[in-house]
Amino acid sequence: MQFDLLRHTLLLTVGGSRAYGIHTATSDVDVKGVAVPPRAILHGFLHRFEQVDKPKHLVPFAPLLSPEERAAVATSKLEGVVYDLRKFIGLAAEANPNILDVLFCRDAEVRLATPLGERLRAARPLFLSQKCRHTFAGYAHAQLKRIRTHREWLLHPPKEEPTRTAYGLPEGGGVLPRDQLGAVDALMERGMTAEELGLSTSALELLQREKFYRSARTHWEQYQHWKVTRNPARAALEERYGYDTKHGAHLVRLLRMGKEILTTGQVHVWRGDIDAAELLAIRGGAWDYDRLIAWADDIEVELEGLYKTGGSPLPREPDRYALDRLCVDLVEAAIVAG
Repeated sequence: MQFDLLRHTLLLTVGGSRAYGIHTATSDVDVKGVAVPPRAILHGFLHRFEQVDKPKHLVPFAPLLSPEERAAVATSKLEGVVYDLRKFIGLAAEANPNILDVLFCRDAEVRLATPLGERLRAARPLFLSQKCRHTFAGYAHAQLKRIRTHREWLLHPPKEEPTRTAYGLPEGGGVLPRDQLGAVDALMERGMTAEELGLSTSALELLQREKFYRSARTHWEQYQHWKVTRNPARAALEERYGYDTKHGAHLVRLLRMGKEILTTGQVHVWRGDIDAAELLAIRGGAWDYDRLIAWADDIEVELEGLYKTGGSPLPREPDRYALDRLCVDLVEAAIVAG
């Protein structure tokens, strides 16, 4: 770091499962924060600051944690990210779920808040918009994609490593560099024909085989990486229930939060008095795979209906000019405060 991060941090919160109230005794401790770097970094060109996310840079925040959190960190490490205020506000304006957690978590999860940090939290309604319909669903779909991919690997693992020979391709390098192959695909998706691209039928077939091989190769490598790096506890869940139930619980939480925000304009990060018990039960295998998928499909239809019919108290977009003024005011005040 080129500056004292703790000194220049405006806001720091505990995030992840501890902010949702669905953590267990073995849960990691994640923090999320906001900082304004010194004037020299803001105005200079030699150094840049957008965020820090390496555990070694987060060590100074450890004394701010609760005794139970410090005990957890002692057996693992403190993880998380501290953002430059300008980047943070930009992400929050896009209704990034992880960023909204920082603004809307309970005061009980706040570990540091300067007067400027409190101003940022007080302005949180400015960030809410119907964009949450797409961002929360998008994060949930990312969870769902991982669930489906891992389930497919679990039930139908790739049997053998793909080879160029098996796809009727010459050994050695590809018939085209990856970027050129991608350019050909993009042009054909825009409607250009093989003839317009100067490709013979045989050349086009060869390029198609190359594309299929590279896709199979990527899939194989991802599968091998997953086998080697998967968390033993998560692997046990997948083996027992047929899917990663922890991903499943987060999928349910994200979609429920998205619906709550869209319909009420309220962000309930803490699930302790809402559905924490059920989320923990889902993580423990209470929902089977088919129930999870059916539920997610139903909520997706409901969310799209709410979005299209205008059944939300929120504006379509946040007031970006108001957010920009807030950002300028906070940055200037932080510089004056030193």
